[in-house]
Amino acid sequence: MIALTLAEVAAAVGGTLDGADPAATVTGPVVVDSRQVRPGGLFVAFAGENVDGHEYAGRAVEAGAVAVLAARPVGVPAVLVDDVLDALGKLARAVVLRAEDVSVVALTGSAGKTSTKDLIAQLLGHLGETVFPPGSLNNEIGHPMTALRVEPTTRHLVLEMGARHKGDIEYLTAITPPRIGVVLNVGTAHVGEFGSKEAIAEAKGELVEALPAEGVAVLNGDDPLVRAMAARTRARIVLFGESADAHVRASDVRLDATGRPSFTLTTPAGSAAVRLRLYGEHHVSNALAAAAVAMELGLSVDDTAAALGEAGALSRWRMEVVERADGVTVVNDAYNANPDSMRAALRALVSMGGRGPGRRRTWAVLGEMRELGEESFAEHDAIGRLVVRLDVTKLVAVGGRDAACMELGARNEGSWGEESVLVSDADAAVELLRGQLRPGDVVLVKASRSVGLERVAEALLADVAPLTGGAAL
Repeated sequence: MIALTLAEVAAAVGGTLDGADPAATVTGPVVVDSRQVRPGGLFVAFAGENVDGHEYAGRAVEAGAVAVLAARPVGVPAVLVDDVLDALGKLARAVVLRAEDVSVVALTGSAGKTSTKDLIAQLLGHLGETVFPPGSLNNEIGHPMTALRVEPTTRHLVLEMGARHKGDIEYLTAITPPRIGVVLNVGTAHVGEFGSKEAIAEAKGELVEALPAEGVAVLNGDDPLVRAMAARTRARIVLFGESADAHVRASDVRLDATGRPSFTLTTPAGSAAVRLRLYGEHHVSNALAAAAVAMELGLSVDDTAAALGEAGALSRWRMEVVERADGVTVVNDAYNANPDSMRAALRALVSMGGRGPGRRRTWAVLGEMRELGEESFAEHDAIGRLVVRLDVTKLVAVGGRDAACMELGARNEGSWGEESVLVSDADAAVELLRGQLRPGDVVLVKASRSVGLERVAEALLADVAPLTGGAAL
């Protein structure tokens, strides 16, 4: 992070020094795990349900921490505060505000946040040093921890913002005031918490409300609820999508035999051909959002198109595609799931299976989608029916009541019998697949994170070694 003395840290967080030298300087990383402490760092002591970080304060200082950010005296140099979480956010804000040359890019949406964040970061890396979170560190702890990685040489800070309640994004934008805000879509993820898509849109729109008048709101012009957010911001509007009036637009969208999309990128500055390494047509929209951000920050159309073609998936369990030596392709998209991302993944699976006489068998191994509230039965039923309509070869629904709704939806949609099955857990799914997979099959594994369905994909890949060079893209 940008170096701060302990006196400056205390002033930023509204804390007091306890046994600490005010002139001592924090030059290393800020961490919440004492095992990750590096010389010159700052250890943040959270008191969790199972582990209290205050008990590891001594170990952190022995490992080289300059001090501990704590809620009570810990017997070693510390900055004492009333609320450690609040103080962490204040410290992150102080660091970002000192980084005057850093462009802060924030994005939100019901689906595709992490993939798009990774794309934006890879594109902006061509323009200068870029800080972004690994995976989905998008909450009140992961967000400031990412911001605290900003250094004097950093030029871009890319942040993903999640929301489970109204006000969550407003809180995060106060920590890291964005210059560019991206809203990808409004779907039904967390509808059980919010109650309706309109309420979700209200929460997601907090991002564009936080933008300054000289900022830029990058909005999905194909999503009516996102497009309507233009009325909620002072910032300049840039629309992306396939709509005719989109400023950054895709046309001639095609999928190759492996399910990878290509398209013509059209912008006010010109056009260029793009061929993505990512799998699934849904990544076209993500790529357009990333392109809009990159060009706003100075990347040319041609360089943007080339960078998109080079970019890969950086975060685990998100459309990770690996081919086994026996020709079975495993698509591990098990990090999380909601109705929108489930539909996108199923369409990607079908495109990877191909069409016509040479079509490959496709397997949808699907677990439950959580936090859907009263919509849960209808949404799981709809996904089961979609599996049939897309002509997926076989559905393996994994789990309890909601998974049973999904499997029943498939049965009710068509005259399926042996083509769909309900199993109790990941182990049962693996056993079934081991007995029925054939060379050339394509297997999609997807569910909400808490289901832990990534174990199915990992077991299948452990059975037969991946092809040389078959790393996920």
